[in-house]
Amino acid sequence: MTSKETTRVHPVDEVPPTGRLFALAFQHVLTMYAGAITVPLFVASSLHLSSADTAFLVSADLFACGLVTLVQCLGIGGFGIRLPVIMGVTFVGVMPSIAIASQPGLGLAGVYGATIAAGLIVIPFVPLAGRLRAILTPTVTGTAMLLIGLSLMGVAIDWAAGGRGAADYGAPRHLLLSGGTMATILFVSRFGGRFLANCAVLIGMVAGFLAAIPTG
Repeated sequence: MTSKETTRVHPVDEVPPTGRLFALAFQHVLTMYAGAITVPLFVASSLHLSSADTAFLVSADLFACGLVTLVQCLGIGGFGIRLPVIMGVTFVGVMPSIAIASQPGLGLAGVYGATIAAGLIVIPFVPLAGRLRAILTPTVTGTAMLLIGLSLMGVAIDWAAGGRGAADYGAPRHLLLSGGTMATILFVSRFGGRFLANCAVLIGMVAGFLAAIPTG
């Protein structure tokens, strides 16, 4: 075995140059934050919560993200992957949360209780997750993601149109802005180089932000 082969770094442990590392890290934070606040905003919008309750839900969400991020990065006993990742929020629980909170006598308290119970039930099965790869094929996971996206599409379209109840709801500038942002992300993902493709979300967000400034 040559010295070159013995010093080869595994891709998981490879550290990109400073510029690329900063761009990828910045994108990681932005996409995590956008996803983290989008989930509680979806729930709050669907349940018609007050501004105070919505702010509380977002704050609780971000606190949980920070707590789990520390556990994942630092590790506590047998918990945590001990890698520099920021934990976000899954969209899988959005529709069940709305369904539970919509039941008379349950509300958000029912959602919180169901979340705690679900966590306690799932924890013992975490060590078995790696053995499910043969079952959770790309076809299975892709179909699940597609169904989640379709269930949330109505809310996403409302936001893209300017927000339900807005005086200029459905205005062309809103639709062009949201469509242009999405088109930028898809274009960069498809035709950009390896690094640019990895930064497609960041590029799309920046492009959408810059395009939004002249439109107010």
